[in-house]
Amino acid sequence: MGCSTSCSSKSGDLDFLPEHVRQKVYNHPCYSQEAHHHYARMHVAVAPACNIQCNYCNRKYDCSNESRPGVVSEVLAPEEAVKKVMIVGMEIPQMTVVGIAGPGDSLADGHKTLKTFRLLREKTPDIKLCLSTNGLLLLDYVDKLKELNIDHVTITINATTPETAKKIYPWIFYNHKRYKGIEAAKILLERQYEGLMACVKNDILVKVNSVFIPDINGEELVEVSKKVKELGAFLHNIMPLISKAEYGTKFGLDGVKEPTHQQLKDIQDKCSSIWGTDFGIMRHCRQCRADAVGLLGEDRGSEFTKDKINNIDIKYSVEAREQVQLKIENWRKLLKEASKEMEEKEAIYTDEKILIAVASSGDGLINQHFGHAHEFLIYEVSKKGIKFVHHRKVQQYCHGDIACLDGANILEDTIKTISDCKAVLCAKIGFEPRDIMKNYSIDPVDEVAYQPIEKAVWEIGRKYILKENANVLAN
Repeated sequence: MGCSTSCSSKSGDLDFLPEHVRQKVYNHPCYSQEAHHHYARMHVAVAPACNIQCNYCNRKYDCSNESRPGVVSEVLAPEEAVKKVMIVGMEIPQMTVVGIAGPGDSLADGHKTLKTFRLLREKTPDIKLCLSTNGLLLLDYVDKLKELNIDHVTITINATTPETAKKIYPWIFYNHKRYKGIEAAKILLERQYEGLMACVKNDILVKVNSVFIPDINGEELVEVSKKVKELGAFLHNIMPLISKAEYGTKFGLDGVKEPTHQQLKDIQDKCSSIWGTDFGIMRHCRQCRADAVGLLGEDRGSEFTKDKINNIDIKYSVEAREQVQLKIENWRKLLKEASKEMEEKEAIYTDEKILIAVASSGDGLINQHFGHAHEFLIYEVSKKGIKFVHHRKVQQYCHGDIACLDGANILEDTIKTISDCKAVLCAKIGFEPRDIMKNYSIDPVDEVAYQPIEKAVWEIGRKYILKENANVLAN
């Protein structure tokens, strides 16, 4: 007897959490996989300085065409950041979280970060505040973060041993001195883990980010996951290395390889078994820019640059925002009820696990045209139910009839990106991609348009693992 998504999709169900913790994460798009379909976040770039060097990082300014950490189009003063938050908060009332993630390290410019947080606490009391840091100075700031009611801190931790860490970090700058090699690695790791413990002690939820570099820390990330779980971290987010040479990072220029989709899934699955639940491993991260605005997977930052918001009157209203978010919560309840209403099918399933790709523009629905997708959500379906695996970015190949004619190569690359999937679920799909998908044995499915994602994934996916269909699958 197989079970449906309603009993297997634990990563989206927060009811098992203590109420005081659930209140902190239920509408936080990074801390709740299910919430990221509905709620937006923004990052304010007020902290340009950094106190360590990472071989996978190249902080860039005035860069509008790259989507990765450390990239921004403009750096803001604290007062400018607060104005921007208040304007975005009304234009995008489902924006519930503001984070400071650089473009350097948020605590290397600690005075700017704290000033921004203080102003935001005063002007936007309904917004959750987050901090991302490399952890070198975190221990020194935990008390101040606690005073400001900062409930969410992300620490990037990539190793447990100095031998591995020194391959990732050439140097750190600490206590007015530059350290290199194994000495720098020892100091950094010690400070990172001490900062994590101090946050946990002060009831601050900690998400640990780890950059997955297969040839360097691939095996060690399992130990990182064990350690941060033991120390009380709330989530572990394992992110793939981004190392294209054109980005100008040390690893990129040296040809250090990025992980494949399968390698990323394998390491996340290994770490998930350590946590004992898939909830502990974050799989929906988009590795956002330091000035990102909007839902995860989209970036509306270009709509809110300094020149565009300079003359806008601020009319921030907590009450108006609450009304919009109440509608979102009512919609989430309807989606949850739709999943619970799925009939339990009397069936015998094979042991096979298959992947399903989904095109969605948000709201928890299959509501995006295949040609308009710039990413696909990947779900695993097995006799245990469904599990969100990760997202895969693609280049949107359709921008209208004329543009589509020039998109043949893009289309082929898009389909190759999901070539290990049995089916792709979308709101609509054209004849050309349907024909190409036949070559990859991918089934295009648009009859589930505007249905809840998890319900549709299970209803379509279960057909592939039914025992009675085993022969068809084998072929």
